[in-house]
Amino acid sequence: MTGSGRQSFARGLRLGIGPGLATGVLALNFGAEARARGWGMVAPVAFSAFAFSGSAQFTLLSSLSGATVLAAIVAAMVINVRYLVMSVAIAPSLRGSRFARLLQAQAIVDASFVAAHDEDDRYDVWRLIGVSVPQWICWTGGTAVGVLAAPSPDLMHRLGLDVAFPAFFIVLLIEEVRRSHRAVAACLLGAAISAGLLFVTSPSYALLGAAVATLIGLRRRPDEAVVVRTSGQRR
Repeated sequence: MTGSGRQSFARGLRLGIGPGLATGVLALNFGAEARARGWGMVAPVAFSAFAFSGSAQFTLLSSLSGATVLAAIVAAMVINVRYLVMSVAIAPSLRGSRFARLLQAQAIVDASFVAAHDEDDRYDVWRLIGVSVPQWICWTGGTAVGVLAAPSPDLMHRLGLDVAFPAFFIVLLIEEVRRSHRAVAACLLGAAISAGLLFVTSPSYALLGAAVATLIGLRRRPDEAVVVRTSGQRR
């Protein structure tokens, strides 16, 4: 790691404290709910440590109560489709061998992706990893606390912890929308898709359908196309 890499990683650690605390609250919810649904004490913590995906874990947890195991797994996979788009966006910024780039990509989570985004549509990978470290620690640790303490749903509701999950994503959304016109377009399109689907399906499937709006991120801007052609001519 170079000197600039260490600085970026250290900055990422500092930036990751806030999202990490919010992630810990979400993990507390997940651990308590998983314990209440009979997952035991080890499975929720292990799942958080290896999956490290709040949206997919909550989706799987809620889907298992009213659907088959296969349907629940598919739902959890679909909710994480956004990571394909995020991986495509960050791929040019990854460095090293294929295995090294694969390891770097494991640090892609929502808050880290936003925090690592630079103004020129590049991503600081060391900052990305730095932001993810506190989140992983808080997510795994928060799940363990939720499993052990097992607070009642009524207590979680009275403390307002049940709204932490959507509030967390709203904060991320505001930060990204302020810096990107394409993010604004994706938000508007996603809202329109989900609003339309609410007339024909449940809120869960409406939210999944809204993920299609993220495909806007795959479209190159005109100035990006010029840069690619110019760099190709230089070769």
